[in-house]
Amino acid sequence: MRNAGMFTLGNDVLAVRVSNMGAELQSVVRDGVERMWCGDPAVWGRRAPLLFTLIGRLRDGWYALDGRSIDAPTHGFCRYRAFDAEQVSDTEARFTTVADEQTRAVYPFDFRLTVRFALEGPTLVKTHEVENLGGAPMPFELGGHEAYATRLLPNERMADCFVRFEGLDAIEMFGMDEAGILTLPKTAVPLEDGCLTRTPEQLGIDTVVLENVPGSAVALASAANPYEVRVEFPDFPYLGIWTKAGQGDARYLCIEPWSALPDAHLSPRELAEKSGVRTLAPGERDTLSHHMTFR
Repeated sequence: MRNAGMFTLGNDVLAVRVSNMGAELQSVVRDGVERMWCGDPAVWGRRAPLLFTLIGRLRDGWYALDGRSIDAPTHGFCRYRAFDAEQVSDTEARFTTVADEQTRAVYPFDFRLTVRFALEGPTLVKTHEVENLGGAPMPFELGGHEAYATRLLPNERMADCFVRFEGLDAIEMFGMDEAGILTLPKTAVPLEDGCLTRTPEQLGIDTVVLENVPGSAVALASAANPYEVRVEFPDFPYLGIWTKAGQGDARYLCIEPWSALPDAHLSPRELAEKSGVRTLAPGERDTLSHHMTFR
């Protein structure tokens, strides 16, 4: 195990880099083309942050646990943590973090989180294992926030890109207010031949939030190039689609598998009662994976 650095995976198809800081995916290259967002700090300085133990924003910035309020950061704390890391093989790396005094201040549970990246041909498999090391039931939320590059070729525009769904003529997305809190009712958005061709900003919303996507899979593709990435997320009942507002011709789109929903205006304050939250008994563990296939 070692605590610092960039880890490289490779096979005959993909070349991948992952940082131990936040166990964050940094780069995926296929056929000489970078497929992940570059993390330009002038636009959005992240690339693929790991969301744990929360997804999105909390109402008023806090949740309740056994009757007391706990202030907690948006998306949890993992993106700021240096994970212990192990290069298992040329095609696999494993990243682990455990609870400490810093995490207990915002999430008072003893946990171990292990994130595994493994290559299988053109597919990068990201597997998360959450383990309850404490003596009390442990509620948690977990999600991905991978930012895939768009505009891969010269003169390509974000308008050329689309998200393709399986067997759908329309999607029903949650509403979201300016504070990032979910609202109801849902809004139906027609698709064009099964494809979402508008960004969240063009739909008048910060994030497109969906539940129970048919087939638990979507693909990001473009009418201007032959490349696409297919994201499969059978362990995640919710999906977020996001790019930072105000960019006009954006250079990336985030496709985010989520285990739970961000807060809505009427969400319970108790963490264990929030929509989609999973709870582990003492000694129990849970595994959630999603697959990214680059073509």
